[in-house]
Formats: sequence, structure tokens, C-alpha cells
Amino acid sequence: MTKQTFTKTAYENLSEFIFGKSPYPVRLKNGMSIGGGTVYPEINFTLPTMLITKDTMPEVIRNYREIITGVCERAKELYVPGFVAEIETLPPMTENPEWGIEVCKTVVDIVKEYEAKHGVKGAVRITPNDIREGPGLEHMWRGRHWDAMLKTFEGCAEAGADLLAIESVGGKEVHDEAVMYCDISKSIFALSILGCTDMNRLWTEIVHIADKTGTVAAGDTACGFANTAMVLADKSYIPRVFASAVRVISAVRSLVAIECGAKGPHKDCGYEGVYVKAITGTPISMEGRTAACAHLSPIGNIAACAADIWSNESVQNVKLLGGMAPTVSFEQLVYDCRLMNEAAARGQETALLLRDLHADSDSGLDPQAYVLRPDVVLDISKELVKVDGYYPRAKKAAALAFAHIQKAYDDGGLKLDDRELTWLEKLTDTVDGLPDDAGEFTENMVDECEKLDPKKYDM
Repeated sequence: MTKQTFTKTAYENLSEFIFGKSPYPVRLKNGMSIGGGTVYPEINFTLPTMLITKDTMPEVIRNYREIITGVCERAKELYVPGFVAEIETLPPMTENPEWGIEVCKTVVDIVKEYEAKHGVKGAVRITPNDIREGPGLEHMWRGRHWDAMLKTFEGCAEAGADLLAIESVGGKEVHDEAVMYCDISKSIFALSILGCTDMNRLWTEIVHIADKTGTVAAGDTACGFANTAMVLADKSYIPRVFASAVRVISAVRSLVAIECGAKGPHKDCGYEGVYVKAITGTPISMEGRTAACAHLSPIGNIAACAADIWSNESVQNVKLLGGMAPTVSFEQLVYDCRLMNEAAARGQETALLLRDLHADSDSGLDPQAYVLRPDVVLDISKELVKVDGYYPRAKKAAALAFAHIQKAYDDGGLKLDDRELTWLEKLTDTVDGLPDDAGEFTENMVDECEKLDPKKYDM
């Protein structure tokens, strides 16, 4: 397979970089065009707290049937033009692929039934949980964990899933340590050397499965990397400038899925998707204020600026005053999408106004929001595509993130306290001092990573 390379951004004009539209829409079999002008809601849901065993599987299936029926019914009542339902399998559902496949088939069948009976267009994204972690892992690309993941992908695709996605974990054991100590060198190593190597192997297989089954290889996210940093920064455990850089670096890793043949939409919990869209033109799913049911963040509005799908991250199937939580969360997504679609219908000037209001309302208050500004994303992306190689590109991503944050602070457009400024200077110096050669960098880093087993990455 010939890999794609991106040496220029998909966008030149900032006014074209906006929600609902992408140069390369994903057209589904039912006529939905993601990135074709309409922002669709994507409802992500999970089980209430319960054990998942062979004996509890009937109750698991009952929950998923209840969830998706409630969502489809509300979609009909609210005249939703189309929606995506995402199933993120829980670990036992990937470890036992037949369980995940049964869940997927249950959801797919109900979505198709509502489409046939009521004209409610829906698509299903399957996101198998990446179980390649822990002491029992034999190897990243062989053994029972690898085989179970691929079997889950293929079985769910054959069961009718439209989109294939994952939150892959290659390099996460190192990145967890990097986040704990705010070690930007280890972060770059985990994302660009380990992560990109893993992405190449994994996404070659996912694209092959998609091609074989007539489904769409959608995208990956650095949720376990950048979102972990974001949540810890939000709790003031680590500096926000560190988490901001991790977000931009993570784009280098997530881009690999597209290089391997993924078509989008990029997955919701990857806020770095704006960089992927800027560079490749593929549509993206994003989450923001509507993800508060799963995690808090400082980027609730700005995340919507370039979204082609608007998601809630994940919500448990529990009872609220308004109804079951997934149905309530879906309704919130629907109204946000209505607003974006109405703005677009009134013309580019109105759409751009809404986009910029989303951006400006967040970007001056937190560096993690600032690096997601459409103008900043496009500026950084135009520089990243000039750099060849994962490590040099990741190093450049960190340097550019810090430079833009520093300039925004100097110009009075971004608030930073003394602690953040101290860390900004320290981290900038660290990145400036990293070697240029990827081989030298790798050799330096391997011995410093206590939790890394190089053999599992064929190193």
C-alpha cells in the first residue's frame, strides 16, 4: 500500500476552515455526507456501572437496545436529518469479540429499522477498546490481544457498522510517565517514535479490513495521551502549557491514520482533529461543552469551530429527570447542530461569526484553547507540513505551540500566571535542546523509560 504524504495544507484561506464543510466529505451508503455542509450529532454512550460477563450479557444487550431505541425515537421527534451512534466497546467486549459484535449488531439493526420505517438516517461507528496494555501483553502486533482487536473490527464491520475507529495506545505506557513528570522529551518520544510506529502497523490493518468489508476507516485519537494531560491540567496537577503542547504534538500521531488510508470522520475525543482537518481536508468529529457528562475541559466552545460532527464523548445509561441520559445528551447535541446549520444556511458571514464567537469565547483564557484557534491551527499546520519525519515534525509541533502561546501572552491575548510562564520557559528550552536526529533521540530515550519493553515494539 502506498502511503499518502501531506506537504501542504488542505486549506489556504482561513474563511473556508469552518464547521460542517471539508474538502473531502465522507459519503455513507444511506446518503449522509459528513463534511458536506451539514453538522450531524454523534451520540456516544456506555453502560451503567455493572459487570460484563457471559451471564450478564442479556442485561448488557437490553441496555444497548434501550439506549439506541431512545435515541432513534428522539431523532424522529426532533426531525434530525441524520446522526451517528458510536459504540466504544468496553474491555471485556474486545477480549471476547463475539460480545462486542453482538452489541454492534443490536445497535445497527435498530438504527436500520428506524431508517426503513421512519426515514431517520443513522450511521454506526464502532470503536473497539484497545486492550494492548498490562503485564499480560505479549507484543503490540501479535498475540491474543492483537488478534481479538482485529477480530472485533472485522466482525462489527460485517455486522453492519459504517465507520471503524479506535483510541489506540501505542506508546501510552511511556506517555503516562511523561505526563506525571511533565517530561516533554518523553512525550515527544511516546507520540512520535512509539505512537507513530504503532499507528502505521495498526491502521494498515484497519484500512485493509475496511476495504474488505465495504466500511469506512474513520480515524484514531490521542485521547489516552492529550486528553489525559488536559484533565490533569484542569485539576492543576500539571501545567496547562504542557498539556497544550501535548495536544499539538498528538496531531502528528493522529495524522498517520489518514496517511495509511483512513477517510474520516476523525474521532470525537481527539481535539487534535482540527490539525488533521487543516492538513488533510478530512471531516472530523469534535466534542466540547456537550462532553461535560464525561469530563470537564477549558475548551467547550472552541471545539465546535471546525466540527463536521458534534459529539458528547460518552454518557452512561442512567435515569435523569428528563429521561435516560443518552437521550438527554443526544437532544443537547441536536440543538447545538441546529444552531450551526442555521448559521451556515444564512451565509458565510453568519457562519464565520458563529465560528469566531466560539473561538474568542475560550481562547484567551487557557493555552489549551488558544492552540485550537482556527487561525493558530492553520498557521502551525502550514509549518508542520514543511517538516519530514515523525520525530522532527513532533519536535517542531512542540516548539510552534510554545512560540504561539508566548506571543499571545506578550500581545495580551492570553492569560498565564507566573507558574505557567516559568514552565513555558523551561519547556521551550528543553525542546530547543533536543537532538535533530531521530536515531540519536531514540537511543537517548529508550533507557530512560522505565515502563517500556522495547521488544514489544520490535526495537
